[in-house]
Amino acid sequence: MDILGIDIGGSSLKGAVVNMNTGKLKTSAHRIPTPESREPDGIALAVKEMITHFDYDGIVGCGFPTIIKKGICNHEGNLSEKWVNVDVDTLFEKTTGLNFTVINDADAAGLAEIKFGAGRDHEGFILMITVGTGLGSGAYLNGELIPNFELGQIPYKEYEKIEEWAASSVKTEKKLSYKEWGSRFNVFLKYIHKILNPDMIIVGGGISNDWDKFENYLDPDVKLIPAELRNDSGILGAALAAYVKDSK
Repeated sequence: MDILGIDIGGSSLKGAVVNMNTGKLKTSAHRIPTPESREPDGIALAVKEMITHFDYDGIVGCGFPTIIKKGICNHEGNLSEKWVNVDVDTLFEKTTGLNFTVINDADAAGLAEIKFGAGRDHEGFILMITVGTGLGSGAYLNGELIPNFELGQIPYKEYEKIEEWAASSVKTEKKLSYKEWGSRFNVFLKYIHKILNPDMIIVGGGISNDWDKFENYLDPDVKLIPAELRNDSGILGAALAAYVKDSK
């Protein structure tokens, strides 16, 4: 079965058709810039543009960069405050005419890593941290998703949320070295280890492609590994969520 997966981020939407039998992308990933306003109508139209690009007609899985409960956006995250209380499933379905399954983007990325990637042979309590515009997080107990962990929202010093200090977007904005940024990210990892004591943490997002440049600056006293699926994990996990829902 082939399913379109879309990963919505603060800077871009990425999408591809996924072969659910192999857990691999059937098409090349396509990228569309996130509309500057980051408001519902604009992003819905960008989602429609993604579907048109693939000439796709089927169920769609979508990773969304903030808290989603039963299809409803509960927090604006790094998007517009106009998203709060929006039924994202319904908005995208009305805009595109297709059936959607929308889940938190880090939850989606973790689902893919647990099923197809770095976490597939591991049991216990696993956290997935996606590092990008913000700090996304997904939690899994023996392979089952515990939805809507938003660990990047933890307050830190004068910052309203620690992702404003430790996300990879901050590294770019402040022109931090990998050592400087890695020490910040390490503080975040130590916080979540102290609070939650997971058995393993998987680090994903675009910066995980440079794992060897900053791993030596991380020592949170827990098994720490890079995501295997890297930038494809959000797309794969979104498609997987739609597949699971459709199979029930």
